[in-house]
Amino acid sequence: MAKTIKQLADELKVSKQTIQYHYQRLPANNQQKNSQGANLISPTAERIIRGKVAKPLLAKKQQKGSKDPTKTSKENNDLLITLRREVEDLKSQRDKQLAAKDQQISSKDRQIDHLTKLIDQQQQLQLAIVAENRQLKEHVQKLSGLLEPSSTTQQQQSNDKDDALSNSEKQKRMHKNKPNKSWWHFW
Repeated sequence: MAKTIKQLADELKVSKQTIQYHYQRLPANNQQKNSQGANLISPTAERIIRGKVAKPLLAKKQQKGSKDPTKTSKENNDLLITLRREVEDLKSQRDKQLAAKDQQISSKDRQIDHLTKLIDQQQQLQLAIVAENRQLKEHVQKLSGLLEPSSTTQQQQSNDKDDALSNSEKQKRMHKNKPNKSWWHFW
C-alpha cells in the first residue's frame, strides 16, 4: 500500500526532507500523487528509498558501534531482500523493454524485406521494358527497310503517270496544230 512521505520518514526515523530528497530523484514512473496532489510512495519506490536511506544509517551505526548485533543483521537481511526485489523489478522492466525492441526490429526487418522485393520487381520490369523497346526498334527498322523499296516503286509509278499525262498533252497539242479538215470548215 502506498505511503506518504511523512509516514515513511516516521517509520525510518529520518526527516521528511531526506525522504523528499530521495523521492524527487526516483524515475517518473515510480512517483505517484493522490487525489489532493500529495506525493505517495509506492512499494517499489519505498524499497528504493529504504535502500538509499539505510546505507547512511548503517554507516553511522557501524561508526558508533552497534550494541544489538541481531538487529543489524536483521536490517541487513531486510536490505538484501529489498535490494533483490529491486533488482528483480529492474530485470523485469529491462526484459519487457528488450522484448518490445526485438518486436520492433523484426517488424522493420519485414518492412525492409518487402521493400527489397518491390525494388527487385521494379528493376525486372524496367529491364523487360528496355528489352521490349529494343525489339520494337528493330521491328521498326525492318519495316522501314521494306518500305524504302516500295517508296521507290511509288515514285516510279508517279513518274509513269507524269509521262502518261505528258503524252496526252502532246496529242492535244498536235490536235490543235492539225488543220481541221471537216467539210463545214470550207464555207
